[in-house]
Amino acid sequence: MPALSLIGMDIPTPHIEYGLLMPFLMVVVAACLGVLVEALAPRPLRHSLQLLVAFLGIILALFVTILNWAGGDKAIIALGALSIDGPTYFLWTVLLVFAGVSFLIFAERRLEGNASAFTPSAAAVPGSTGEQEAIEARFEHTEVYPLAMFALSGMMLFPAANDLIMMFVGLEILSLPLYLLCGLARRRRLLSQESAMKYFLLGSLSSAIFVYGMALLYGFAGSFDLSAISDSLQSSTQKDGLLLAGMTLVGVGLLFKVGAVPFHSWTPDVYQGAPTPITGFMATCTKIAAFGALLRLFYVALGGLRWDWQPVMLVVALVTMFVGSVVGIAQTDLKRLLAYSSIGHAGFILVAVTAASQTGNGKPADSLSSVSSALFYLVAYSVATIGAFAIITMVRLRGGESTSLASWAGLGRRSPVTAAVFSLFMLSFAGIPLTGGFIGKWSVFAAGWAGGQQWLVVAAVVISLIAAVIYLRVIVTMFFTEPKADAPVAEVARPGWTTLVAVGFGVVATIVLGVYPGPVLDLAASAGEFLR
Repeated sequence: MPALSLIGMDIPTPHIEYGLLMPFLMVVVAACLGVLVEALAPRPLRHSLQLLVAFLGIILALFVTILNWAGGDKAIIALGALSIDGPTYFLWTVLLVFAGVSFLIFAERRLEGNASAFTPSAAAVPGSTGEQEAIEARFEHTEVYPLAMFALSGMMLFPAANDLIMMFVGLEILSLPLYLLCGLARRRRLLSQESAMKYFLLGSLSSAIFVYGMALLYGFAGSFDLSAISDSLQSSTQKDGLLLAGMTLVGVGLLFKVGAVPFHSWTPDVYQGAPTPITGFMATCTKIAAFGALLRLFYVALGGLRWDWQPVMLVVALVTMFVGSVVGIAQTDLKRLLAYSSIGHAGFILVAVTAASQTGNGKPADSLSSVSSALFYLVAYSVATIGAFAIITMVRLRGGESTSLASWAGLGRRSPVTAAVFSLFMLSFAGIPLTGGFIGKWSVFAAGWAGGQQWLVVAAVVISLIAAVIYLRVIVTMFFTEPKADAPVAEVARPGWTTLVAVGFGVVATIVLGVYPGPVLDLAASAGEFLR
């Protein structure tokens, strides 16, 4: 291998596997091209060019990812910094697909924000006169596309990281653009900027906690490499205080990103204040990336401490399910309701994480592993979530989007198709049979049961019944509740084809995952083990 010579030392030339890294590089290149478009292209052309660059980058990255996955190429690359394995391919594929669907919603709504629930007029139009003039003049926030592409690149890096430094780099790359995106609403700007500030402050705190935990783990193992930390655990004769403290702190940093209790306080405010398309993007892609990183860290680096972190994770899972389900019942704003729903679903996924039912840990031969069941659940949850937020952008008062549940009263009679589609997503969240949500819950409960966490599974089933009240309440409001005489009544604005494609994707995928989940379950099962 060619080498550089410096003061008598031979420094080997680093070898980078560009073929396996190409999907990530394509997303980064598309993000950089988006910045150039924003700086150089005439304003009337920016929106179309940004869409072209973003979708071209996503499609090419998705094609190369599937090509590499089909070829069976798996390796630890980039000098040990990244692990390209089954879970990485699965997560990259899912992230690219849901990012593309999210961009379809961006394309029409352009981060207009949500209007007050007490707008006096009940007429539904695509937005205010000023907004329409701004959109026609192409004064919309086109910088959303390169920012979202940079966030997507961090989301791809985060769960593929094979050492703590690269994991932290991925965490920051995905977080920093999201802080900006949350504050870009055209209306209700103070609420949007407040959500961005809260997300930034709490996100920065969680990042600092994660870095402190990294330092402690390095003090224990002498390396940031996940496999090296695992090897140090095997050779250590006693549990070191640095190890336990480091494990706790990095766990807190990751649990913040997945929205687990008690690190969930940012979620309702950020979901409510951020522009609805951004909320949908965050609720799906950020959670997918964060759970991928959480699984890799605890299963690869800290698997030897399973008996120490399992009881803590069990409590976190139970409390997260309970808080998300119970507090969600009291919400009157649909975006806050979906925020607590997201918290509850994070708890259900943690059931599988806590079980740690993997090959080598006593997993029954005919059962899904914890990683496989969590991956499938993330897909089923994300499909319903992206569809639900797309519907929310369509239901409007004259001032813009209406997220007040009271204004949706009687929507089933005014727009039966829209209400029926939204009800399908609610039923999937509730885990009703013949929807993807039912198969998702079955998969994580089966993994929890196989991992010896029977009582946690029983508790999760009971909490699922409680959580169903949240979603049935929305359905009852739309179909069986009369709007109050003095309350605004939301209508459904005629959506563009991009929003219709996003909603149609959610409907078809939710039904297919509920009726014929076999292909996706098989993919998740084949991707269920990490490289070490």
